[in-house]
Amino acid sequence: MARATNGVAKKARHKKILKMAKGYRGRAKNCIRTATGRVQKGLQYAYRDRKAKKRTFRGLWIQRINAAAREHGMTYSQFMHGLTLTGMTLDRKVLADIAARDAEGFAALATQVQAQLKKAA
Repeated sequence: MARATNGVAKKARHKKILKMAKGYRGRAKNCIRTATGRVQKGLQYAYRDRKAKKRTFRGLWIQRINAAAREHGMTYSQFMHGLTLTGMTLDRKVLADIAARDAEGFAALATQVQAQLKKAA
């Protein structure tokens, strides 16, 4: 009779995969062969989307800054150019937060940027 030599380790590997597959639908949550493929694909998506999340948020920040700048008669590119001319170093995340939460603060920034743009022109 053959000896089983790797039962405990195999059970641990299977438990690890099935734990990661929790919440999946159908056999992908309880059959090891199906779950293995779904978990591997899920990890690929997670790796890819950690990179994509940064791009998505940058786009959202630009949209918010653009909307707030247009309320003051400027486009996004004009606003950012004027901001660099004033010498202020605020990143897009902070600017978008100011635009969304502090309208008076963004208005003050916009007036400084407009003054700097008129001086440069």
